[in-house]
Amino acid sequence: MARVDVIRVKGGARLAGDVTVGGAKNSALKLMAVALLAEGRSVVANVPRITDIAIMAEVLRRLGCDVTLDGTEAVIDVPSEPGSEADYDLVRRLRASICVLGPLLARRGYVRVALPGGDMIGSRGLDMHVAGLARMGAEISGEHGFVIASAPGGLHGAKIWLDFPSVGATENILMAAVLAKGVTEIDNAAREPEIVDICEMLNAMGAKIEGAGSSTLVIEGVDGPLKPVRHTTVGDRIVGGTWAFASVMTRGDVTVHGVRPEFLDIALDKLVNAGATVEPGDNKFRVRMDARPRGVDIVTLPYPGFATDLLPMALGLAAVAEGSSLITENIFDGRFMFVNEMVRLGADIRTDGHHAVVNGRDRLSGAPVRATDIRAGAGLVIAGLCADGVTEVGEVHHIDRGYPDFVSDLARLGVEVERTDVPEPTFDF
Repeated sequence: MARVDVIRVKGGARLAGDVTVGGAKNSALKLMAVALLAEGRSVVANVPRITDIAIMAEVLRRLGCDVTLDGTEAVIDVPSEPGSEADYDLVRRLRASICVLGPLLARRGYVRVALPGGDMIGSRGLDMHVAGLARMGAEISGEHGFVIASAPGGLHGAKIWLDFPSVGATENILMAAVLAKGVTEIDNAAREPEIVDICEMLNAMGAKIEGAGSSTLVIEGVDGPLKPVRHTTVGDRIVGGTWAFASVMTRGDVTVHGVRPEFLDIALDKLVNAGATVEPGDNKFRVRMDARPRGVDIVTLPYPGFATDLLPMALGLAAVAEGSSLITENIFDGRFMFVNEMVRLGADIRTDGHHAVVNGRDRLSGAPVRATDIRAGAGLVIAGLCADGVTEVGEVHHIDRGYPDFVSDLARLGVEVERTDVPEPTFDF
């Protein structure tokens, strides 16, 4: 009989202690793709030990690279002519693998990448990726579930306006532009710390990029080859934010190491509004909460706004806060998919389009629930800490994709928690 993993937490815990956050998943995956731009050995340090990194390593191996994952380092040896095709069986498991499109097009002049899968949190089309690369001279078509891009005359600089500050489109255009002829300007570019991280690695390799962290990126294409480098991944602000919300929800006292607090300015400010004490430090911050949190209204927006990936934690906070909260999701149309699972824990949530009205309750009640994506999974476990009895979260392979040591970190912070396998339910027809 097939068995599946679940995480069980006992409610009533108060998180207290120190937790160290590793490198950002959303940065490390793209930095591994950046390595494709230079022949030779690049090392990406501080990579999280998660499934997605292993999948990305395999994507690169099938492109002809020799990849070794050694602890928190990805050692990537890139051949003089990497392959130009990323297969569906891997791309469907890792949406981020679409980011090989830009660097391979720049280096090889031809690339064939399967259309991606990834989390079920709403439509995330590739229109802006395709439109931006086309402005740089790429010929792009789609057939049999693949995006096929070629640049027989090479790529050239262009002025590109993004309708929305898409992280993925910014990354793909940026990585293609560093080897294009002339200057590329990306307006309304994404401003996330992970974009800055990519720019820093590219500049260390010999690229010429200005404006990282602003809404306008100016990339002067370089003629010569880029050189391989060693680069350390920025800390994961979403994991750091998860622990910050967990501390407030459980009336705890947690110091988060490895994340710069300025990357979470708005989220931490919301926690202060809820009644928490936040002490920022050098690449760390402390979050303390003594009483029941107050309800706060939250609106997700592109960085530096409140991160959509923290929305499940925001809903969890609202569910146990005093008073009502209005939570508005502006990024992904399917982000509220997991709300039914929160309701199973006793949360009082009403959704209407991209708004959720949450009436806080003093306690939730433990129940079996299932993760629908990475952040929803973590949010449900954290909500379970504020519930009477035991909460069992299924489909925890989602959590593994974003939180490398989730169960052991919870245990160190004082939670009664176990990860175990249970028989997979079977049905007779």
